[in-house]
Amino acid sequence: MSLERVCNFLKDAGTYYLATDDGGQPRVRPFGTAHIYDGRLYIQTGRKKDVSKQIAANPNVEICAFKNGEWLRLSGELIEDDRREARVSMLDAYPELKTLYDPDDGNTQVFYFKNAVAVFSSFGNPPETVNC
Repeated sequence: MSLERVCNFLKDAGTYYLATDDGGQPRVRPFGTAHIYDGRLYIQTGRKKDVSKQIAANPNVEICAFKNGEWLRLSGELIEDDRREARVSMLDAYPELKTLYDPDDGNTQVFYFKNAVAVFSSFGNPPETVNC
């Protein structure tokens, strides 16, 4: 249930922000993909993007999303899943990306979270930590 709760929060928020490390400099950018496949939480990007290179150099990332007065911080390690099935599943979940990405284009890249910790917070309630 916790994995679904995290994924649903990210989807409902619409946009979340992914932070990576770029040689000691934090880099944050908006993302919008969150998908459960094979019992894991996945995100998607393009191999040609700087974010892909940053994840390869340091896979420890953090996500922050906000909706309706509540926010989620999700930290963990991103692991690339190079299986075609994983890329197809992500693109099927986000068909609007099919105009930009194809599972066989050599650019489409999907990652899943390993050892992830989610913290749900709001101003009115104590933080709730969920391992997923």
